Amino acid sequence: MILAQTTEQFGSDDQSWLGSAHGTDATETISLDTSTFTPATHYPDGYFKSGIPLGRITAGGKYGPYDGTATDGREVLVGFLFAAVKAPTVNTIDPAAALLTHGKVRESRLPVTVDAAAKADVAGAIRFV
Repeated sequence: MILAQTTEQFGSDDQSWLGSAHGTDATETISLDTSTFTPATHYPDGYFKSGIPLGRITAGGKYGPYDGTATDGREVLVGFLFAAVKAPTVNTIDPAAALLTHGKVRESRLPVTVDAAAKADVAGAIRFV
């Protein structure tokens, strides 16, 4: 039996938002709720960019982009998408991802800005520089 090999490339991952390696060895495995992301903002090139701020959706426990005005749990920042993840072609597939919950973040290098409330949510776990 011959197996076909497929190689897929979706661009380079820009992790310049990481302020140090601290915490990168202790990421958590999560599921992203694709339906909560905006294609033009969060995955314009076919992948979710690393550094996207995430909140945990109360119903179901999946993760979506932090939104201070949300009422589904995403109004609380819990961490950042650690590495880029290929976006599915339909928003009903929820890919696995890694969540950074502890470490140093270069705020000016994040792909999406965070507000003061988000920074307060992760105070003591994430240090913004």
